[in-house]
Amino acid sequence: MNIILLGPPGAGKGTQAQRLEQEYGLKQISTGDMLRAEMAAGTPLGLNVKSIVESGQFVPDPVMIDLIKSRTLQADCANGFILDGFPRTESQAEALDAMLASRDMRIDAVLLLEVDAEQIVARLAERCAPDGSRRADDEPDTVRRRIQVYRDQTAPILPYYENAGRLRRIDGMQNVETVHQAIVAVLGLTK
Repeated sequence: MNIILLGPPGAGKGTQAQRLEQEYGLKQISTGDMLRAEMAAGTPLGLNVKSIVESGQFVPDPVMIDLIKSRTLQADCANGFILDGFPRTESQAEALDAMLASRDMRIDAVLLLEVDAEQIVARLAERCAPDGSRRADDEPDTVRRRIQVYRDQTAPILPYYENAGRLRRIDGMQNVETVHQAIVAVLGLTK
């Protein structure tokens, strides 16, 4: 099963992806983590990405699609994968679908964790980094800006998946376990 997790920053996507990975063997793929790993490793792709990122540009869609294609061919994705952080635009969604179709694969479901913006602000204000400090991107004004960026840049792809019948809405305002059980039910997963 291949899924995409969508929702604003702080909606709980990472937490839910980790649970699905641990319990069902789906591999969480964070495009941001992949790009950082490539840059840290100093690979040719990483060096290219680093120059793009440092210039303030977005990594081009074909590069992202190639990166995801390569990653999803790895053995740990045999049971399926969870994309977190990609796609962000309709053109990326279309390119992802085309790449997967060329491999007789598809995105089976797109899960939207719906949460109230002010609840996210409150939730992240309480979150601490591993050393006990608060992360800079969890400051209330920063969180509000990140939510607005999500609304402006990512939320517009929702109709693409809704029209394809793959979008599933999950009430992300519930506790972690209840959200997880709702996801499991929507996906029809069993242990």
